[in-house]
Amino acid sequence: MNRRIAKIAALGIALAVMVGGAVSAQTVNYLNFSGSGDNLKYLEQMRGIFEQKNPGIKVNIETLSFGDYFTQLQTRVAAGTAPDCFELNYENFVTYAKKDVLLDLGSNFKETKFDVSVLSSKALAAFSVDGKQYGLPSSFSTVLLIYNKDLFDKAKTAYPNDSWTWKEEQAAAEKIRALGKDIYGISHPIQFWEFYKVVRQNGGSLLSADGKRFTVDTAQNVETLTFMADRLNKSNVMATQKQMAGMGDWDLFKAGRLGMIVTGVWAFPDFKRDCNFAWDVAVEPGNKAKATHFFSNGIVVSKTSKNAKAAIEWAKFMASSKEAAMIRVDAGWELPAITDATVLAAYEKMTPPANKKAVFKSLDYLVTPPVVEQSQEMVDILNAQLEAARDGKKTPAEALSDAQKELSFKIKL
Repeated sequence: MNRRIAKIAALGIALAVMVGGAVSAQTVNYLNFSGSGDNLKYLEQMRGIFEQKNPGIKVNIETLSFGDYFTQLQTRVAAGTAPDCFELNYENFVTYAKKDVLLDLGSNFKETKFDVSVLSSKALAAFSVDGKQYGLPSSFSTVLLIYNKDLFDKAKTAYPNDSWTWKEEQAAAEKIRALGKDIYGISHPIQFWEFYKVVRQNGGSLLSADGKRFTVDTAQNVETLTFMADRLNKSNVMATQKQMAGMGDWDLFKAGRLGMIVTGVWAFPDFKRDCNFAWDVAVEPGNKAKATHFFSNGIVVSKTSKNAKAAIEWAKFMASSKEAAMIRVDAGWELPAITDATVLAAYEKMTPPANKKAVFKSLDYLVTPPVVEQSQEMVDILNAQLEAARDGKKTPAEALSDAQKELSFKIKL
């Protein structure tokens, strides 16, 4: 009788442990920006699969708009209330890594025998500093030249191809501009995230080779900014703010009034849904060299997280699982950072655009922005001067000279 009672008691304890384990599942707080808008439903799908595969972990997702994200994140980190893991784009990653607020993930990879070769080596390296892996890339993207084939046909000009330079691009833009007073040849924003890349297309750079001084006001860079500003203020192949009348450049393209637009692969779902004309993509032309954007978003783990191991598992799933990658591909939500050939083949087959090969070809010309610890301050200083040149308040030479002086004074290299 006592033996039977003992067995029942033991069973009761086992059940209690099981129930208690379910109740006390670890909760990972995940803060992000890329899941905002339509992408939130895809992020929820990823969470559902992860929690099925990891029943001892629950993920609490908090999504903020990109405009609010880094202000709130900075406040939380400073207050000691950082989420267990959070999203960082490549441009802001170094700032947080240098603040020593991120967990080095390397020891976990060794412990769990996580195979990092399943990830794009370039995207993986973007979240490494001083030989330490502080984050995992969940996605990456490139910027292309997207064009309206119907307007090219009306202008009787050949579609963009790999041999194009700025000269051919400008000539096509002028022919399309001539189609009507409300038709424009190209949209190519004059701001930091485009300027640093276009500078490289002209053989220039914003930093010296050793990274110890700014080289913003060189003759090559002045030539680059002059080329960009003249499209707006001289040839007017690009619409001014007044001519845009409150429209965004995506809206202008979708309305069939824009021949070419320089933007990222994240535009594909919108254009596929909203464009009532034929469109395609090409690798962006250069002048002295080709140069294309590299953007990547990654997941990092807070150094103060009490659920670090669970948070790392979530980061690994988001970055390397085929399930998450296929959800991203099916949604057209940028490119997954994994090297799985079947996933990449599935992405290439989804059209439009028909020329998906250009997406992968652009990876041959990737350039990264100058990364400094005071990243946002650098961007703000340059943007203010670029806008002055854009709006005709300063010549390109004056704007870049003033930027050089201010950067050299305020930014530590």
